[in-house]
Amino acid sequence: MPKIDVSARSSAPVDRVWGLLADARGWPEWTPFASAELEREGSPPPDGVGAIRRFTYGKNVTRECVVAFEPPHWLAYQLLSGLPVRDYRADVTLQSTPDGGTAIRWQAHFEPLVPGMGWLVRRRLEPFIADMAQRLALRAATSPPAPV
Repeated sequence: MPKIDVSARSSAPVDRVWGLLADARGWPEWTPFASAELEREGSPPPDGVGAIRRFTYGKNVTRECVVAFEPPHWLAYQLLSGLPVRDYRADVTLQSTPDGGTAIRWQAHFEPLVPGMGWLVRRRLEPFIADMAQRLALRAATSPPAPV
């Protein structure tokens, strides 16, 4: 089973990073996705467990279901459609650092649809996920805190 494990670090506090990560509809503001929408809300609403998220990137559309949602430290999702894989799951964890920042870890594993092609899928996905983690870190560090 091919695995991806990338890390990033943000100078922003974990709550600010979580706010961006947990808001699927806001992802186009800091990711390469052109659009993001919720097909179904989860629990807690709107982005919690059971939420079905739909992302558009170029001509590709992916659908994911949130399977873990523990603010402000853990979000996990399973891919429903859109990539040539099966059993895809990603876990994103956020950990406060001693200096008040956030360590971001984005891990994924999957089975390729075509046996023996996992290396090729990983070669395409790993840089994309690493870029997402870096974009999340940067956006959190440069965005103003949410109003209280």
